[in-house]
This record gives sequence, C-alpha cells and structure tokens, in this order.
Amino acid sequence: MRGSWALLMVLLPARLVACGPGAAPRPAAAEHVAEATRQAASRGEERSLSGSFPARRLPAGACGLHDFGAVASFRCSGGSRSVSQVCVENSLLFRSNTPYPADTVAVPGGRELLFCIHMDGSMLNYFQQPQDIKEPDFLKFLQKYGSHSFLASSQVQPSFPAFYRAGDPILIYFDSSSVLSTLRQPGAMGASGLCVDRNPAGFLDSKSTSCTRIFTNLSKSCVADPALDAASYYRDFVVLKAPVAGTIVQSMKVKVTAVAPPAAPYMEANTCNNVVSEVIYRIEFSGTHGIQNVSVQFKVSNISENSGSSLQQHFTLHFWTRAAPHLLPRSGNPGYITGAPLLIANGGAMQHMSILQSEGDGSCSQFLRHTVQFGRNMRTGCKLGLSPALEEGNCSSIQQELYKALQGMSRAEDLAITGHAQSTQAEEWTTILIQNCSVQAANCTSCCMVPVTLEIQILWAKVGFLSNPQAQILGARYFYHCQPLKFLSTSMVPLTTIVAFTDMTAWPEPPRNQPQMHWKLPFDIFFPFKVALNLEQSYRDYLAGYFLLILIVSSILCF
Repeated sequence: MRGSWALLMVLLPARLVACGPGAAPRPAAAEHVAEATRQAASRGEERSLSGSFPARRLPAGACGLHDFGAVASFRCSGGSRSVSQVCVENSLLFRSNTPYPADTVAVPGGRELLFCIHMDGSMLNYFQQPQDIKEPDFLKFLQKYGSHSFLASSQVQPSFPAFYRAGDPILIYFDSSSVLSTLRQPGAMGASGLCVDRNPAGFLDSKSTSCTRIFTNLSKSCVADPALDAASYYRDFVVLKAPVAGTIVQSMKVKVTAVAPPAAPYMEANTCNNVVSEVIYRIEFSGTHGIQNVSVQFKVSNISENSGSSLQQHFTLHFWTRAAPHLLPRSGNPGYITGAPLLIANGGAMQHMSILQSEGDGSCSQFLRHTVQFGRNMRTGCKLGLSPALEEGNCSSIQQELYKALQGMSRAEDLAITGHAQSTQAEEWTTILIQNCSVQAANCTSCCMVPVTLEIQILWAKVGFLSNPQAQILGARYFYHCQPLKFLSTSMVPLTTIVAFTDMTAWPEPPRNQPQMHWKLPFDIFFPFKVALNLEQSYRDYLAGYFLLILIVSSILCF
C-alpha cells in the first residue's frame, strides 16, 4: 500500500497536458510517470490503485493517451466537461479492493490498455466531510439511524430468534463498551490439545472440555493473561436472557454470580499462584422464557516455572431448570412402586431425592447425583475437595460445605408418604428427622467434627387389602456420622452416603383351622343311602357268623 501511495504522490505533481484530438502528452511528463511506474513494479507492489478511488472508462471519442503512466487533463471535442485522470499500464494491477466498478481504457492506435483513476471532482470523492446535523433535523436523522450502530434502514440488520434454541450461542453484553459477544467454552485443538478460546458455548449443551496452555514467559502471563484470572470469566459482562436484535434493556440482563471467587494470580518465588484450573458454569433456564440465573465456580492451582510452564484447564457447562410440581411423574398410585424415585419437598417444591455421585477420578460431582429409588438399598462414596478459603476458615464454614455436598443443592424437608402425593395436601407428607454433628470435638482443640457419612433410614409398610397391598412411607431420618478433622491437614475429604429401607409391615395372624361347612339340607335326604348301608351291614354279619360256625365244627372233627 505504501508503494501505491508513493506512485500516487509522484503522479499527482506531474504537469497536466492539454490535449486535443490525437494530441499526445509531453515526453517529459510521460517519462517521469513511466519511471515512477517502473520503480513501483520493481518493488513488487501488488495493491490496486483502485482501493480508494473509482475508475471509469473514457467516453467514446475522448482524448487518448499515447504513453502509459501519464497524467493528463482532457477536454473532449464537442463538449465542455474536463476530466482529470491518472493512468497506468493495466498489467501492473493485480488486485482491486474498491467496491465501485473499475474499468480500463484502450489507447487509440492499438496501444496497450490503461487503467485510469479520476483525480478531481467533488462528486467522485467518497471521503467527504460528514454532514452537520442541525437541531431541527435531529428527529429526522433519529428515525433513520435510531440505533447504536447508526446503520441505514436499508441495510440488512442481523436477525435473532425470539428465544434460545438448543445449540444456539449464548449472547453476552459488555456494558462499559456496548459490545455484543458470545459466551465462550474453550476447547482442545488438534493432537496437541492446545486451548482454543473462541469456541462458543451452546444453549442446553451441557458438556465438559479440557485443554492445555503452554507459557513461554510465566511471570508475564501470570498477571497479564486473562485466561488465568477468575475475574475474566464473570466480571464486566452480563448474559442476555434471550437473543436481542434491538436495544438491550436492563430486564434482559442476567448477572453472572461467582461462588467463592479466588483472588487474582500473582507471582511469588518463581511460582504463579491462584491460577484458574477449572471453571464450572451453572445456567438455570425456564423454557422459552430464557436464561434465569448464571453462577460460576472455580478451582485454582499453582504453576511453577520448573514444571514446564504448562496448565491443564477444565471447563464445564451445566444447564438445569426448576421442575414444577405437576411435571414430576408419579411414583405409584397410591402406593410406591419398587424402583420408582422417592418424592421430597422443600418449601412446597417437589423434587426427587438424590445422593452423591462420583466422577471418573473419584471426586464428588458438582451437579450429577444418583436418584434414590424406593425399596433399593444404595451406597456411594467420593472425595470432596475443599477450597483454600474453607481450609483456613472456621469449623462452621467447613461443616456447612460438607452438609451441602451430602444433601444436595436443596435441603429435603418432607418426604411423600405415597407415590401420588400432592404438594398442597399436608397429610400426604411426613417430616424428615435430621441429626447433625456437634461443632467442636471433645478432646481436640484444633479439630472440627465434620459429617463424613450420611445414612438415610426409611421405614415403610404395606397397608390395605391382602389381595392388593400398597407400599407407604412411615418415616425417614437423615443420620450424619461425624469424625474429627484437623485444620489444614488435608484438602480432600472422603464422603459416603447410605440408603437403607426397612419393611415394617405387620401382617395379620392366619386362621387356626379351616372353616367348617354348614349344610342346610332336608333331614331325610340321605335316608335311601342309610337303608342300603344297614342291609349291607346285616348281610356281612350273617356271613361272618356262619363262617365261624364252620371253623368250630371242623376243628372238633379233626381231633
């Protein structure tokens, strides 16, 4: 571009030559311009001279240029319009960046084509001074350019849907600079796994990504690289509740809330401290009403220059919604079905009872939890990492963090007695008994009694008819097993959750013998059978006596 301007500055001072039909410019001017053109070509300039100036074809019968690179003022025969142009050989032009049509001129006499640029003329100047806006004309311009970008109404505006759809980029807005952008979720690129920061986060796309960052100058990157500072992931911008095509109002902005944000990174003894190693976004949405709440949580680590100055970062997006009471499916009607989720309530909001779930590395998942199913005993375990701020805090803060991890985001207060319980019917719910730990250990001044195991004990029984008994909850208890934890002794606490169902059905006693049949028949209904039986009995008695007599006579005769 500098070469193009140099050529232009050489061409401009050249003396204009008045030309009539068939007249040629002065040799001195042509040689001067041709020499400048050859110098520009020898420097390998490939920029088009038409990048800022429009070029036009000379009208038929106009004055021709016999030598390329000439600067001339033409006065055409039969008219009074004067055209001032700068012309160079067309072969020197390799690229045209102008948005306006660019033409070439053929020199009469079979000479080579020339590329000419208009020099003068207010109508041809596209770098005019902006028009001053008077106060009476302000409303007229406001209707035409009534937006932040001052685009003409005829230009196409970017269109946004009325609400987020699955996979759409999540829009963010910087108030200080009025810049609209998208929320990023860095990901790995190629086999090396290096971080790519321009990867947009998709709406309803809950996923985790990991990538590696390599630092050539750790001391400089520690304080200057925004990817290492937790503040760059939530400060100075807001998330838009829904896509916005016009003016962004305050009701459309959702502030990102940081959970226990760490301090800024700093260098100390060749080690960069408080470096972000994991970022977890939790985004609450409500159907077509858009994003309702956004929170972010961090995990930090330290990087030493002796370790190769590299960092493995993890980024997680988790979308969730508050389920309405009528959206939860029944767990039975009326009694619980074996394998159906247990229904709990917290402040009238119905949810499914859940317990801890571990990640692939054995750590406790921040958002994924196992659903407790009726009649099925369960046992889970994982390790929960405590942040440095909690390790240095008091015993009460550590206890609350562990209680929150064991019981989940919302604390269970009531348990549904039947599988079709309604939140508005108080008689269909039973209160969960909770037994917590004491604050201080008995024989340890620097210890804290913290919950490490949650045992959920559920009593149930079958009620109703023997032909179709229904399973119902009799009562439940959250029993926390505690043990002393020394401050600053460990940053990982093993946690365990146990669910035990106990059948308390009291079955009725079975009958002692079979029930007797009571006949209601006439008194002499069996008389014919009795007579026959009596005759048969008499005949048998007669035969028996006669046979006995024969035996006695035979015995006497034999002797």
